Amino acid sequence: MIQVAIMGHGVVGSGVAEIITTHKKKLFASLGEEIYIKKILDLREFPDSPLSDRFTKDFNDILNDAEIRVVAEVMGGTNPAYDYTKQLLKAGKSVVTSNKELVAAKGAELIEIAKNNNANFLFEASVGGGIPILRPLFQCLVANNVKEIAGILNGTTNFILSKMINDGMDFDTALKLAQDLGFAERNPEADVEGHDACRKICILASLAYGKHIYPDNIHTEGITNISLKDVEYASQYKSVIKLIGDVKLLENGKIDIFVSPMLIGKKSQLANIRDEFNGIVVRGDCTDDVLFYGKGAGSLPTASAVVADVIDSCMHLKERKYLYWADSNNESVLPYNESRTRMYLRVDTPNALDKINELFGEVYVVASDDELAIATDLMTISQIESNIEKLEQDGVKVLSKIRISDL
Repeated sequence: MIQVAIMGHGVVGSGVAEIITTHKKKLFASLGEEIYIKKILDLREFPDSPLSDRFTKDFNDILNDAEIRVVAEVMGGTNPAYDYTKQLLKAGKSVVTSNKELVAAKGAELIEIAKNNNANFLFEASVGGGIPILRPLFQCLVANNVKEIAGILNGTTNFILSKMINDGMDFDTALKLAQDLGFAERNPEADVEGHDACRKICILASLAYGKHIYPDNIHTEGITNISLKDVEYASQYKSVIKLIGDVKLLENGKIDIFVSPMLIGKKSQLANIRDEFNGIVVRGDCTDDVLFYGKGAGSLPTASAVVADVIDSCMHLKERKYLYWADSNNESVLPYNESRTRMYLRVDTPNALDKINELFGEVYVVASDDELAIATDLMTISQIESNIEKLEQDGVKVLSKIRISDL
């Protein structure tokens, strides 16, 4: 019997407890031993839970219990999750987590602590929820040089955009529906402003390229400025708008990484991923494009990935899984203004085409009615921003700008 603990009994934590208690035979068949939940840490009371006798409000009950070998951290946030995880790893206990904020902010440090104490720090559920992506990336695709990873990494924003695209809802109405259905939090800022997707693409980039990429300085845009006009014009351009986290390795060794709404061609594998589903494309030099698809959140899908890491940690109690990246100061990240892209622009002046062509070179006209929508050629963000500034100095208001993807 291997004894484990769970820190947090919310949506994911309760799902972890449910899977471990209801799938005993399946887990025993995989591991060859029973997994027993000895402690569950939460400040709340759960008198009706079948595990009510195992709840504690004192973290030390887990830290100081030598029989507890693996701990699932599913509290969320960095405080106190970071301090608790660090103490557990230093005590030689393995920790698995679904906490993307923790991994994106402190991953390199915690991996190093785990290494020094012959423990494991695993976090499959931190990206993509129930979609297996991290383990395939560092095991199944290890023979590849990863050229690019791009994907729909946030189910809330994809649900909202799907309603705008397919049902003609405006942003506010679609957000309200997402909240009513439980896909969006009461405060949806982390989702709709792109911060959640940023943390996830940073974790993927860190694993793919071996250096910790911190979210703080990564260019991040959300979807709050996307209008139904943009959705309509994107369709005329045979595209849809998706919030994409993207990282690619350039020939000069720099990493081009960002989170932004993008126009995705309707033939792309990502274009038809709808509602709360996620999709991640990994471009390898041997495999070409590999697509990972599924529900990126939810109690049981995310808990499934957490339990898989619990099993993996139980299998490796006396040895480390090789999952590692080095710390860094983001020196390998390309400055965002040097990133090259094609750009969709919507302006309020239909007769501004001559001026636009003068600044941007020959552009593709997407729509020209009461407004003008165009697609530029490939150029740096710095060039695009400079040209937009000149346009606005001439009285042409830019209503929207969205990157155009080649995915």
